[in-house]
Amino acid sequence: MFLGGLGRSGTTLLERLLGELPGVVPLGEVVHLWARGVLADEPCGCGEPFGRCPFWREVGERAFGGWPSELAQRVLALRHRVDRTRRIPAVGHPDLAEYVNAYDRVYSAAMDVAGGTVVVDSSKHASLAFCLSAGGVSPRVVHVVRDPRAVAHSWRRTVARPEDGRPMTRWGAMRTSLHWSAQNLALDLLPRRGVQVIRVRYEDLLADPRTTLTALAAELGLDARLGFLDGTTASLGPAHTASGNPMRFAVGQVRLFHDDAWRGGLPPVQRAVVSGLTAPLMTKYGYRGAAA
Repeated sequence: MFLGGLGRSGTTLLERLLGELPGVVPLGEVVHLWARGVLADEPCGCGEPFGRCPFWREVGERAFGGWPSELAQRVLALRHRVDRTRRIPAVGHPDLAEYVNAYDRVYSAAMDVAGGTVVVDSSKHASLAFCLSAGGVSPRVVHVVRDPRAVAHSWRRTVARPEDGRPMTRWGAMRTSLHWSAQNLALDLLPRRGVQVIRVRYEDLLADPRTTLTALAAELGLDARLGFLDGTTASLGPAHTASGNPMRFAVGQVRLFHDDAWRGGLPPVQRAVVSGLTAPLMTKYGYRGAAA
């Protein structure tokens, strides 16, 4: 399963919730595993450094005989050549098969180690979803969308990375709007390649998590036992996620609530910029316009 959408749209939260379902193995953002996990040895979602996490050590042994830095550097070089937004929708490159094979081996090994029936990659990037599809992996894609004004507000805030305390990347309203439109438009093209795509709105997930997760599990053929969910509170266990936002480290009782801080926190000029640049897709996804 591949979770797609622009960052700050709720993919990490959805992955954590899906990861509590029987047989589901959340992996985090596998696209960043090579740089942040293998090379930088950043913490796994369980809290252990990547190189000392028993789960990822076993995955590496089964998939590649370990995690040599040469492997990570090779995959990153392939990504730079193969996994590019500009190649959508005509994905094709002589090195595509090698690039996709690296991901496929990670997915297969992780499923074996965890004893699960489905793995979740929350890498988000539409270009990777196209690469996987063109390379024969055929992911089931969950397209996670969030009101672009809320996304823009989130991208302009200063947030510290839990791994090292450094501030996460910040974007302005125009850049966020362009990336939000590009990623969502690209994900909308995937069904033309025969890829199953299910759209989930972040706001719907937060308003009624049980109904949204039950419907999503039914469409994906997953076991929808939601004993970890009590109203709008989820009980989360540790997860072996290789990369992602700070939510991947959350353990215990987590309250799910709709964050509308953008209504008072996003300056009117920036709100107008976002609304104007994203208006067609906002309407398509059911969001009200600039006056909302």
